[in-house]
Amino acid sequence: MANQLRELRKKKHLTQFGLSQRSGVGRTVIARFETGRTVMSTKNLAKICEVLECRMEDILKEAG
Repeated sequence: MANQLRELRKKKHLTQFGLSQRSGVGRTVIARFETGRTVMSTKNLAKICEVLECRMEDILKEAG
């Protein structure tokens, strides 16, 4: 899951800080999710998906 968020974020040419600014989700929350150290709330995930123009499933799916 973490890799999917990172890849989608990079495809939009956003830093963690930029995604944080646009979504209203804290940069540390994004960083911890991308490193697999935390689980993101559905509310925050929805905000991020809106900015990245993707579905929650795109982030939550398993790699491979």
